[in-house]
Amino acid sequence: MTIFIGNLSFDAEPEDVTNVFSSYGEVKNCKMPLDRETGRKRGFAFVEMANQADEQSAIDDLQDVEWMGRNIRVNKAQPRNNSSGGRRSDHGASDRKR
Repeated sequence: MTIFIGNLSFDAEPEDVTNVFSSYGEVKNCKMPLDRETGRKRGFAFVEMANQADEQSAIDDLQDVEWMGRNIRVNKAQPRNNSSGGRRSDHGASDRKR
């Protein structure tokens, strides 16, 4: 059970996010991805909660709430799509004249 939190303040730390969500129940994990090139925060996080009812309460209560100066988006995380992001792996070779 994982929650996606978007539009986070770049000042937010994983501990801050964990503290907010722990008021709804046990937080098993909080991940805040960083940009690979710059190492800077990307403005979103994932929170894994132990209980589905607690997760839904957090989603319902925190959706579009202003936190740290920004209206956060909170919803159930979707499974990651393992596609290549629409990029062609053959670099368009089939479109080139031979």
